[in-house]
Parts: sequence; C-alpha cells; structure tokens
Amino acid sequence: MDIQEVTLEVEKKSLVFRKIMAEIEKVIVGQKNLIEKILVGLLCEGHLLLEGLPGLAKTTAVKTLAAAIKTSFQRIQFTPDLLPADILGTQIYRPNSGTFEIKKGPIFHNIILADEINRAPAKVQSALLEAMQ
Repeated sequence: MDIQEVTLEVEKKSLVFRKIMAEIEKVIVGQKNLIEKILVGLLCEGHLLLEGLPGLAKTTAVKTLAAAIKTSFQRIQFTPDLLPADILGTQIYRPNSGTFEIKKGPIFHNIILADEINRAPAKVQSALLEAMQ
C-alpha cells in the first residue's frame, strides 16, 4: 500500500468520523473534546473510561453515539448485590422441550455503559473484565 492509497483511505474514514461527530453534536453541546475522545476509542476498537462530575452528559454522549452509529446500547448499574449471571446471562431450562435456552445478558450489546463498577463484588468485576478481553 503506497502513501496515496493510505491518504485516500484516511480521507474516507475522516468523512465518516465527521458525520458521526456532527450527529452527536446535535445532542451534546460544548463537549467537543469528550466526543472526539469517545470516537477515537471507538475507532481504535478499544474500551473507554469516562470519568467526571455528575451531569456532564457522559451517559447521554454514549447513548447518542450508539444511536448515531445505529448499534445496540445497554447501561449496567453495578450494585453490591449484582451477580456475574446478571451481566453475562444464564441458561434457562425449558421443561416442555427438555432443553436449555440461553438468555444473554447486557454484556452482549455492542456499546455498554458500566456505571459505578467499584460498587460491584469482585466476582462481578472479574466477569466484566474477562468479557472485555
């Protein structure tokens, strides 16, 4: 791949990037730095830690991103009584057919907002981290 092909590819991707950013900026005002960092995390196919004071549109920004790229979104509120199965899912026995049906948990969505992870028991945190690998 030569430099011209790379330049063309970057220009194509940046157009998509700008369209997504414009869509998010319709909802989130005055947080351009936050939006850019969220999009960089998305483009790098990585995980993102958003920290900040309450009311700074962290949840709204992530919801809006999911809507802008037309993908599934789920928020998980971590509490001390949460179990690993609550985020991963479980198998449900169906006595009529004698089979197990898999009920997927919220971790199977494309974009997940994990809120207050520090409140969850160690086993739940471990399940989340393992799913992130």
